[in-house]
Amino acid sequence: MVARVNRDDEAWMGQTPSRSFVPLLALAAAASAAIVLYAIGDWALAAGFAATVITIAALLAWYRHLYPPPLSAGDAVPDWTVARAAADASSMAIAVTDRAGRLVCASDLFGEWFPGYPSPPAVNADASLIESLTAAARAAWRDGEAKVEAIAHATLRLDVDITRTGRSEDYLLWRFTPMRQPSALDDVHRVLTGEAGRQLGEAGIMAVMIGGEGRIRAANGAFLLRAAGRIDANITGRDFAAHMRVDDKGRLFLAREESGGLPLRLLQVPLRRASQPGGVQNGAQDGPMLLLLIDEPAGGGGTSALSYIETLLSLLPFGLAMADRDGRVLFVNKAFARAAGIKDAETPSYPGDLVVREDQAAVADAVRRFAVGPQMSGDIAVRMREQPEEPIALSLAGVRGLGEAAVLLSLKDNSEESKLKRQVAQATKMQAIGQLAGGVAHDFNNILTAIIGHCDLMLMRHTPGDSDYDDITQIKSNSNRAAGLTRQLLAFSRQQTLRPQILQLPDIVADVSNLLKRLLGENVKLDVSHGRNLGAVRADPGQLEQVIINLAVNARDAMPEGGTLNIQTYGVPANRVREMRQQILPISDYTALRVSDTGLGIPPDILSKIFEPFFTTKELGKGTGLGLSTVYGIVKQSGGYIFAESELGRGASFVIYLPVYAGGDIEQAKPKTPIKRSETWGTGTVLLVEDEDMVRAVAERALTRQGYKVLTASDGEQGLEVLGGGEKIDLLISDVVMPNMDGPAMVAQARRSFPDLPVLFMSGYAEEQLRKSIDIANVAFLPKPFSVNQLAEAARDALAMRPAAE
Repeated sequence: MVARVNRDDEAWMGQTPSRSFVPLLALAAAASAAIVLYAIGDWALAAGFAATVITIAALLAWYRHLYPPPLSAGDAVPDWTVARAAADASSMAIAVTDRAGRLVCASDLFGEWFPGYPSPPAVNADASLIESLTAAARAAWRDGEAKVEAIAHATLRLDVDITRTGRSEDYLLWRFTPMRQPSALDDVHRVLTGEAGRQLGEAGIMAVMIGGEGRIRAANGAFLLRAAGRIDANITGRDFAAHMRVDDKGRLFLAREESGGLPLRLLQVPLRRASQPGGVQNGAQDGPMLLLLIDEPAGGGGTSALSYIETLLSLLPFGLAMADRDGRVLFVNKAFARAAGIKDAETPSYPGDLVVREDQAAVADAVRRFAVGPQMSGDIAVRMREQPEEPIALSLAGVRGLGEAAVLLSLKDNSEESKLKRQVAQATKMQAIGQLAGGVAHDFNNILTAIIGHCDLMLMRHTPGDSDYDDITQIKSNSNRAAGLTRQLLAFSRQQTLRPQILQLPDIVADVSNLLKRLLGENVKLDVSHGRNLGAVRADPGQLEQVIINLAVNARDAMPEGGTLNIQTYGVPANRVREMRQQILPISDYTALRVSDTGLGIPPDILSKIFEPFFTTKELGKGTGLGLSTVYGIVKQSGGYIFAESELGRGASFVIYLPVYAGGDIEQAKPKTPIKRSETWGTGTVLLVEDEDMVRAVAERALTRQGYKVLTASDGEQGLEVLGGGEKIDLLISDVVMPNMDGPAMVAQARRSFPDLPVLFMSGYAEEQLRKSIDIANVAFLPKPFSVNQLAEAARDALAMRPAAE
């Protein structure tokens, strides 16, 4: 428990009178005696009056000591022990912070979930999570309450409720509540009260779910009809044993049927989860159970009952199997086979055949122990042979009276849960790599800007045929390759700068077809087909071309002996998406692009990894592993979806779904007219603000050669000083992220004095990352690295944004 409480050093709460009280009392008594003596002149009367003052003051002081006055609201000290008792009594983690953001109180559960008792919102190292919790805290101070849903912390998913509280509303109460996950109890309840429960009743099977205390939680209609007399009877919460009776032979009957009823056979299925993975917990009566009752067949033979039970188990939606006393598997239902990875028409000989070698002995030993002796149930953590990386719980329960069957095994299908875990892990990994890529790209792009710029400046002084011309060209070419690699890093992390336009996919395919024919070679045939009435999409045409090229190159490498590359475009209306029942793809209208090949295909174990960054099947030195991850990043950043399909020996297909643009401006973007070099020359004064010396130097030289007068500054504060120097500035070119004062802050302050000043931002970070900070009117953006000509064109375009009056 963490608690910090501010207390007053001196407070009337049962404390003894202060020592300074005695001299003050003596002084008051002497002054009173002096006044009486001066007025009357009687020493005896003056002494008596002083004694009376001392006595009355002493009585008042002692009274206040025995009965101290209550504290005022402003002096009240919070009793954090009461807060701790209330917090620990709940199932949620609770913390209290003050106005300064300090943690003043927290529950023990908060310390278990967040070791070290960090002060909210810094409960996690995830920067985006801290940002969302900080924003919620500000909203709670402003509005009184706020909420953040489904935050991920380790293996927990939590809802966070923040409330302003306290007498003076000077505290924030943080409540971290775990999201409720669906359990086996929910599944069983739904089965018993739904259509499956009715079908069980028609098959002659009564089904009841009871809690660990033996009270009924749910039952199907067959049990309600025979146990209570009505199919709509409400017996929830009643004792199950009250509806049953046992005769002198130990046979089980329904109490309502008295002597005319048939004996029943009872099968118990434990529903509780393992409390400690890796060990078996005995005792069948400490958790919820599913009870199945069927009429005892004539003669009481166990074989007929066993076939009856097998029919029942095949209908249930959760994985169940039965084994004999020797551990041989007698029966598995479809759900068990699916969860264990058993192929159709195959039944394992022993349960140990389903798990990894290290767990086989533990499973065999558990089956033997549950097969003999008293009936009991428990769980054991095992690793399945099909999924050895993720332990799951195998539940076992001893059964009696079913012929050869001695042990009931239950296995939960964790495929969806495992899929979600992998998706969360993949998203976390992508986010971490993306943050790293953004930081690396910023510094790397500054260096590349200086290299490319100096190469351009040197090429202006050399002509083809000079001894240094080829070397400079090679340096620039390699720098451009490095810039392309940086763009790939930003692409798969969805942080690159996009220039989206309204376009038609067939036009993009047509533009890149000639290039594809050269890339594919003579052994690969290119087959292109387009559907009719395709909806327009909004995307960056250059990036879409990169997507098609990357997919085509991968397809070519998958067809070493030659083959056919098919590129198709077609419309996918919303009703067809609904029929596809694709959980990831939202229901909407899409325009699809399919790239298929007739190559070797992708193995199933690799298919799930192909979009991961740096994953490649090519030889060392022949692939970066960024091709498909770049495709994935571009598609997702464009608001689309991509799916891969493959069959070994029959090729692979990649299908991209881009949402149909629903805006009003469906007109095609006009292609840019080529700009002659002479048109990039300009006049006027440019203020260049850049904290990197090498970038500032090359940009200054480049702009000066284009005809501009250039003034420079190394940060925002110096830039404002230059702006205030009296010289007219025609264009402000500034880096975005700088020490002391960044570019957006400088521009915001400069616009107060120069509202029509054109601004050109440049940055090594992607524009999407900086969109919030550079969301200022009448500004342009130039991503680094850039060439001298690109800088000149950007400056010319930015100057063109000046109002016509100028």
